[in-house]
Amino acid sequence: MTQNKTKSNQVVCNDATISLEGVSKSFGKVQALKDINLVIEPGTIFALLGPNGSGKTTMVRILTTLLKPDSGKVSVGGFDVTHEAQSVRSIIGLAGQYPAVDENLSGKENLEMIGMLYYLGKDKARSRASELLASFDLSDAVNRRVKTYSGGMRRRLDLAATLVANPAILFLDEPTTGLDPRSRIALWEVISNQAKNCSTVFLTTQYLEEADRLAKRIAIMEQGRIIRIGTPQELKDCCGGETRVRLRLEDRSQTGKAIELLRGLGKNQITSDPETGEVSIPAEGGITVLSEVVDIMKNAGLVLAELGLQQPTLDDVFLAIIGHTVEEVEEIIK
Repeated sequence: MTQNKTKSNQVVCNDATISLEGVSKSFGKVQALKDINLVIEPGTIFALLGPNGSGKTTMVRILTTLLKPDSGKVSVGGFDVTHEAQSVRSIIGLAGQYPAVDENLSGKENLEMIGMLYYLGKDKARSRASELLASFDLSDAVNRRVKTYSGGMRRRLDLAATLVANPAILFLDEPTTGLDPRSRIALWEVISNQAKNCSTVFLTTQYLEEADRLAKRIAIMEQGRIIRIGTPQELKDCCGGETRVRLRLEDRSQTGKAIELLRGLGKNQITSDPETGEVSIPAEGGITVLSEVVDIMKNAGLVLAELGLQQPTLDDVFLAIIGHTVEEVEEIIK
């Protein structure tokens, strides 16, 4: 990797790659990470999913120099996190699970202070603070002390603080926790734009929709190990189950007749819900099967109230993988 330094001796990152090789970490008898191997390329929004206690936050803390691994090699932006920790810290931004801003300062003062610590200069720090406060919908509270902010406002300010110096690599540990839906969607746009600026974003989240919408690659952790990794579509294709056609008739008393007609398509894995009247069949052919269903119902004089094609979701993937027993998980990762 090549690197440059500004007049203020601040390291400039020319490589936004994240790499872990054979990384393990234990706390007493608890092994939080077990032989992790992972490479995240520059310009990628990478999402790490897993249940509580799976090792997500431990990995983030190692990558951001807050913890040292017991074994293995970790590099961030081309710098070794153990031996070049200061260089790593100068090129990353980190938003943990809880806001870390000074509640006795105003929102503007917090961001301007961070800008000065990053040697942006007074004018640049002030300009960047105003820009971020506007982006995070905090312009009306710029001069209020943070102690008067709501929880959601503090969260937005904390996230804005990570972006003051336009870090090459951004770590977000459950970044939208505590935000309302509107603020969450606005933050997704900020994260997407950050990746477009050739930065790498490493995010942990409990919101599967968030990972599906933002991430180019997703890893699923369980018991300190990465058991699946791929693009959202790859994960859905391998573990999310099948695409299905779902339909409901206006006259529910004719549901049995509809099921018999659908068996003519060679669809034996038909399910139905007596309470809602919904019928579901496999749809390997996607839109073609949907058209066939419409023709069959129309020719039989059956009127459809609802009809749709349901694709697998990350929820299906997550539940399918994490729903395995410990023995099955061990088999998956071999």
